[in-house]
Formats: sequence, C-alpha cells, structure tokens
Amino acid sequence: MAASELPSIAGVLTADQIRRTAESIAAQQESDGALPWFTGGHTDPWDHLENAMALTSAGLLDAAHAAYAWSERTQRPDGSWPSEFRAGVVATEDADTNFCAYIATGVWHYVCSTGDRGFGARMWPTVRAAIDYVTSLQQGRNGEIYWLRGPQGVVPEALLTGCASMFHSIRCALSLAESLGISQPEWEVAALRLGHAIRHHPEAFGEKDRYSMDWYYPVLCGAYDDADAMVRIDSRWDDFVVGDLGIRCVADRPWVTGAETCELVLALDRLGDRDRALRLLAAMQHLREQDGSYWTGLVFADGKRWPEERTTWTGAAMILAADALSRTTPGNGIFRELAAPIDITDGFACDCVGSRR
Repeated sequence: MAASELPSIAGVLTADQIRRTAESIAAQQESDGALPWFTGGHTDPWDHLENAMALTSAGLLDAAHAAYAWSERTQRPDGSWPSEFRAGVVATEDADTNFCAYIATGVWHYVCSTGDRGFGARMWPTVRAAIDYVTSLQQGRNGEIYWLRGPQGVVPEALLTGCASMFHSIRCALSLAESLGISQPEWEVAALRLGHAIRHHPEAFGEKDRYSMDWYYPVLCGAYDDADAMVRIDSRWDDFVVGDLGIRCVADRPWVTGAETCELVLALDRLGDRDRALRLLAAMQHLREQDGSYWTGLVFADGKRWPEERTTWTGAAMILAADALSRTTPGNGIFRELAAPIDITDGFACDCVGSRR
C-alpha cells in the first residue's frame, strides 16, 4: 500500500508514522502468526485481533493473514479460545467470551477493508462456531452474557465492557452472514436482548464504573446512540479526561492510557464529535517512540511510564482511530457503519439487525 493510501491526520500523524507503527506491530509477530503484547509477552485472542485489524488498515496483509490463520488454527472444537498463550503454548485454559466473540469484528473488518468476500467465506465456520459459543452463555433473565468459563465451570458474572464489545461483535457476525446470504435469526435475537440489557439493566453487570471502558464502550459499540450516547459521554467527561494527556484508565488513579484514549476517539467519531476526537488523538502522542511503538500509559502524578511496556495493541488502537477519523480505508467505519441498535421493550421482533447501513 502506498503511503498516500495510509491513514494520516494533518498536524497529528503522517502516513509514514502510521506505517512505522504498523511495522512495529508486525515486528513482534511470532513464527506461528501470533501477535503478542510485546516480544516475549503473552498473546490473548482479543488483542491479537486488534493488532490484525491495524495491520490490515496499514496494508500489511500478509501479516494480517498469518494472524487470522493463527486464530483459525487455535480455536477449540467448542468455538472458544484459551485466554492466554505464551510462545505457542496455552498458558491459561479459561475462555473469555468477549475474547472469543472478537473474531467476528476482525473478519468483518478485513472483508470491508479489502472487499475479499472469499476470505469471509473461508473464515465463516470459525466465526459461526465462536458466536454460537458466546451466545450459549447468554442469560435468560435480562440477556447479559457471562464473561468466563474455566475448568471449574462458568463464572456467573457479566461485565459491561465485555458485553458491549460482544454486542458489536455479534452484529459484525450478522453482517458477515448477510453478505454470505446466510440467515442467523437466533443471533439477531441475542443481539437485541444483549443491547437491551446494556441500556436498561445495569444491575445485570458487575460494578466496575471506576474504569473508563465501562463509560465509553456502550457508546463505542453501538448500544447507545444519538442523544443518549452523548449524554453518557458528557456525564463523566471530567472524571476521565485529563487535559492534553488523554484519558484515565481508572477514575481515581493518576494514570492515562493510550489505548483507552484511542477507543474514546472511536466512540466520539461514532457520534460525529470530530473536534474532541482529534484533540484526544493528538493528546496521546506523548506515548509515541521513534520506532512508531507506543507506551501503554503514563502516571502523570510523577511523569513515569507505567507499566514499562510498549504494547502492540496500543499502537493498533491508534491506527484504527486514525483510520476512522481520516476515512482512509474502506474498513474505517467498523465502529460507525453498522445499523443503529433497535431497542426492545415489548418483544424481540426485528428485521434489520446485521444490516451495515
């Protein structure tokens, strides 16, 4: 991909800088296709896919292909993935449902970015098994999805951030199914019920509102839209946003993090709030190194990097945010272009979940 076809933001990031960040991610890729947090670090299925999406947006398609092949190869027969790998070996057997669902977002992003419907067809069995696994853990009372299954069984707790991400992933899976001419009405119902739980049943989720992700993820992933979404963002802006540094990961800690800042950029882009999105993307650039990699965060009370790690997925979130704001690649709207969610109060009837527009 030519530099002119790469995302760039005037006054913030050049196309060459985006390329260097993508190359810094690809440089960490292991021989089996895994994309760990950093050299020698662990690989989890969610961040691995975030990296694959960024590589796609930057035109490093061979590396992205290797990453998706890794996901396809490491999926278990029940549709799940272990939550942690180290150097090609399973380190944690537990299956995180959000980690498992994200394959649908990654595959749909690749199809939208490249127009390669054949890739979507090849990955369909992997996506279908993953989403079937995830929806099997949806609860009957409110529609939330439990977050973890381990050797001892299912942990009976739902997490708001994870459920919001799964809401988006299920809708991506529905878009993929629609593109292949496949009907998945049970997933439509699952998405409707999950969206309803996120908007109307806060009691269904563990209390983690100290974390910024619980604040913006329901907006980023489409469970809130329009006026309600902006009200939600504005309601805690001062709790999390720190001037020209980015946003806090945790409301009561003097720690800003790059990935969360870029995800809020994506949420603001969904709402058409370009000015604040651009300011935040510019603000997090203090985490950038010369090679294009990004530190995870900064403890601004003492000016120290913490943790002392440059994580691939921080750079990946930055690339996806830059692509969204610049409208560069055909996949730039992965968090913006799915159909608006349909609320459910009196039933689950729906005929358009999964439509991209």
